[in-house]
Amino acid sequence: MFKQLAMATTMIATALGATAAENAPLIDKPAFTAPADGIFNIEALEALGRVSDPQVSPDGSKVLYGVSYESVEQNKSNNDLYLIDLKEAGRSVRLTRTPASESNARWIDGGRRIAFIYPDENKVGQLWVMDADGQNRVQVSHIEKGISGFVFSPNSKRVVMVSNVKYGRTAADAYPDLPQATGRIIDDLMYKHWDEWVTEVPHPFLADFTGSEVVNIVDIMKDEPYESPMKPFGGVESFAWSPDSESLVYTSRKKTGKEYAVSTNSDLYLYNIAARTTRNLTEGMMGYDTNPAFSPDGKSLAWLSMEHDGYESDKNRIFMMDLASGTRTDLTADWDYTADAISWNPDGRSIYFLAPKDGLTPIFSINVKSHEVKTINDDFCDYASLAPVGKSVVALRHWMMAPNEIFVVNDKRVYQLTDVNTQLLSSLKMPTVEKCMVPTTDGKKMLVWMVLPPNFDATKKYPAILYCQGGPQQAVSQFWSYRWNFALMASNGYVVIAPNRRGLPGFGTEWNAQISGDYGGQNMRDYFSAVDYMKSKYSYIDADRIGAIGASYGGFSVYWLAGHHENRFRALVAHAGIFNMEAQYLETEEMWFADFDMGGAPWEKDNAAAQATFATSPHKFVDKWTAPILVTVGELDYRILASQGMMAFNAAKMRGLEAEMLVFPDENHWILKPQNAVLWQRTFFQFLDKYLKNPQPGSVKAAPAAEPAAPQAEKSEAEQ
Repeated sequence: MFKQLAMATTMIATALGATAAENAPLIDKPAFTAPADGIFNIEALEALGRVSDPQVSPDGSKVLYGVSYESVEQNKSNNDLYLIDLKEAGRSVRLTRTPASESNARWIDGGRRIAFIYPDENKVGQLWVMDADGQNRVQVSHIEKGISGFVFSPNSKRVVMVSNVKYGRTAADAYPDLPQATGRIIDDLMYKHWDEWVTEVPHPFLADFTGSEVVNIVDIMKDEPYESPMKPFGGVESFAWSPDSESLVYTSRKKTGKEYAVSTNSDLYLYNIAARTTRNLTEGMMGYDTNPAFSPDGKSLAWLSMEHDGYESDKNRIFMMDLASGTRTDLTADWDYTADAISWNPDGRSIYFLAPKDGLTPIFSINVKSHEVKTINDDFCDYASLAPVGKSVVALRHWMMAPNEIFVVNDKRVYQLTDVNTQLLSSLKMPTVEKCMVPTTDGKKMLVWMVLPPNFDATKKYPAILYCQGGPQQAVSQFWSYRWNFALMASNGYVVIAPNRRGLPGFGTEWNAQISGDYGGQNMRDYFSAVDYMKSKYSYIDADRIGAIGASYGGFSVYWLAGHHENRFRALVAHAGIFNMEAQYLETEEMWFADFDMGGAPWEKDNAAAQATFATSPHKFVDKWTAPILVTVGELDYRILASQGMMAFNAAKMRGLEAEMLVFPDENHWILKPQNAVLWQRTFFQFLDKYLKNPQPGSVKAAPAAEPAAPQAEKSEAEQ
């Protein structure tokens, strides 16, 4: 566990207001009793509170945040709001206890009131406000389609709200005499996206706020068939108010159809409130431009910017513009890592930011004049949000053995502010995390995380799991996942091997970019290097009982390894993975991804990069499959269609292999519903246990451990 630098005491105080759904059953912190053996299990995972969205009050004295719990019985979750006083030793007050979730909570009116989203009587999200003590709740918006986000101006007199508008045409539009026809008339790309058919797009609606209602509501992108925020992950970070409340910057990729499908070129647009005019601030900058943030004096704008159109995993640079002159400056030109989030220091001299680096996600600052980068804190953890207060930052912090809690961080000390899950976790025996440096086939060193079971005994033999990361360019840092949870895997008796293979951020742009156009290449050799080195160096890893698991690109990796692993693996688990790359090229929706990472289309016979990619497609190597495989898919996944997993399962069965498939008709690329989450975990462990803990006579045997490719790896124990 983290060293507890300071522990908060919690006092629950309920301040209720009338709600539209007050008769619905409440979802609250569940009762949890540690199992007799004290080992972390699925029940413990589901009982954890999920801490989110810390917001510092304007006077810097309090932090507003959310805590959600899941109800497996009700098959849903609920988020309530809490307030913690920075000046009273972490005293926490509960503000809401309601049947539905309060979300997107923000301070308004100088900290006297709080605005948030809550469903109305029609179960549509609307804007509500309440006093800072939770009293006097009132609904202030009545927008037909509801809202999914909002940002108040600094003076609290205006608000921009996100609501959907119609996109495209329906059958009834074309043929009014067929009002009940359900067919979709499609004549261009991007007709589906991630988990939905694109019939609506989000727009920013600007309104005046009287204190009790929003009035004079205007769609600032009226009649524009574009989205803002950008789906699927864009939110309120897509907007920035000027300090004088007279201008608003928003993010949009103003393209449709095929042009949208092949491009990542979003821009930042400055909307002048009085003049009702819009100006493109980043015209000519060809990649993603996102996360705008005004300097405290309003003279500059900072944002995240990628250079190349069509490359969604490009280095996120921190740019700054002098708004008077229009001069743009790349603050991170000499810094070889990608940034994830930014927030101005209140003094205006520097910008805080997050970035994966060397297997962690620390807090950094960059001086806007000298461009000097300083590490604010690089403890054995990941940070996940930034809320500056004085000379400190309030941030979410997690690691592989504990989910988010709120911490206060500066360059001199770190202290824990909330303790939502401290008691539960302290009642359990948790795994340990070790860091290893493993030699690769091309003479480099690769960071590999190893997670060891509770009550670990180095004299015993343990089955192991190779974790294959998705993305493909997502960090394997000290992350916490409720699906691919390393603490749960290790607590079930497995040694987890999690490599930072080629294509992951945090090790320089060259390491990150190498994977594009080389799906079946060096990154797969990195996986083999990790497995071979670990089983040769550590006698407690049973070389005959190793599995490989992964989702999305990690699922592709598992399918690819299935045809190339040369008996390294006894069992395989793939979720939402690419099986047939030629089919995937035409089935997916974000064509920029397919074009850039695959190198082009399969029919481009003279395109050597593309042809090399498609030649490595996992479906072409099914004849070499030997290991049992579990395939899991969501039928609402339009990123990687469920048919990809179904093809893989069918291929395995036709080959006469032992195979199982778990299909979720109501899930997308992720497994989100509580009961489905539990079902997935149970199926996952039952399958692995069958083949890795209780192998049957005559089943596949792993190849002998390979000799290490280089001298002994460096290793350091995780902070306890």
